[in-house]
Amino acid sequence: MQRILVLGGGFAGLWAAAGAARKRAELGLATNTIEIMLVDRNAYHNIRVRNYEADLSDVVIPLARVIDPIGVRHVRAEVRGIDTTSRVVEVANEGRIEAISYDTLVVALGSALARPPLPGLAEHGFDVDTYPAAEKLSEHFKQLGSRSPSLARATVLVAGAGFTGIEVASEMPARLRSLPGVEQPRVILADGAPVVGATIGDNARPVIVKALAALGIETRLGVRVATVEVGCVTLDSGETIPCATLVWCGGMRASPLAAALTGKPDRLGRIAVDAYMQVKGVAGVFAAGDAAWTALDGQHPTVMSCQFARPMGRFAGHNAAAMLAGAPLLPLELDRYVTVLDLGPWGALYTAGWDRCVLFTGADAKKVKQEINCRRIYPPRSFAPADTLVAAAPVVQAPPPQALNTFC
Repeated sequence: MQRILVLGGGFAGLWAAAGAARKRAELGLATNTIEIMLVDRNAYHNIRVRNYEADLSDVVIPLARVIDPIGVRHVRAEVRGIDTTSRVVEVANEGRIEAISYDTLVVALGSALARPPLPGLAEHGFDVDTYPAAEKLSEHFKQLGSRSPSLARATVLVAGAGFTGIEVASEMPARLRSLPGVEQPRVILADGAPVVGATIGDNARPVIVKALAALGIETRLGVRVATVEVGCVTLDSGETIPCATLVWCGGMRASPLAAALTGKPDRLGRIAVDAYMQVKGVAGVFAAGDAAWTALDGQHPTVMSCQFARPMGRFAGHNAAAMLAGAPLLPLELDRYVTVLDLGPWGALYTAGWDRCVLFTGADAKKVKQEINCRRIYPPRSFAPADTLVAAAPVVQAPPPQALNTFC
């Protein structure tokens, strides 16, 4: 029996496993001919892009409900090392070290929040990088509700004014108002860059600035967090901010295990893959999602987002199965890039293209954002095998209906 091994159960990994299962079924091969195994430390798939929301009741999906019915085996373990010469992956499983062999491998180990060694950050900071981290933040807000009123209690500092930081900050005024006695919440968005959303571009930034102002969110730009203590944060400008809640959103780094495959990662730690999602120079290994990058038009690399992770995963899984069966591989062709940024009660921002032409703002963009976040990026809610396999087809999903006939 041959084995396709998928590392990671995020957006890329889940859909790589499903894509491989779909191709196996299409070829009429039995599960005892090609085994598909997914390794992930968690028993669930996290809709990670929703971790900033106050209500976390719908952001995790049991992996078993999605992959068991399509004949994918899940091993709950931590990946420790990858040996591409012997085609073996080392994992830690309940304290035991095990070796899992593979015939083709899909590396979809994703990314993690970059956490610098700032004094007090690990002890007193929060984030929304993972589901447990988001739950920890929610529990913190529950505890704040029982504390005596103070300026620090009513203040949230969000460090990092990129996409995640903006979405987190936009949610915070309402979360603070939900606390007893907080009538004037204070939310501060800080970043070392001179502008908010440094990568968003000049076309879209005015919309973000307008939304933040309407929500009453302050900014501190060109500064960095220096120290974090109980009840206050000090910036490198010398300003000390009374603050019971610091949410760190300071950028992402790809899994170091992926970078070690080639020794030639990009600045985010990602490895290069070709149009078939094959890792360049490493036989039998594919990669997808935040751990990898490919050029879309010969100029722009994919970015760390589920927008790219999901199709990259589907094609990686499809091609991993096709390679074992001696079938042709399919190239991924992505011809569009959009940005959909949640701006809390103000609405949202929807842009198209690498120059980020603004298509929708406010309530109209919010509808598109909710359509994407709450429906389009989920596995089929029926969990029926046929529905999951259809969703795993190696195609690029069309834009939401609202954006089909809208152009800059």
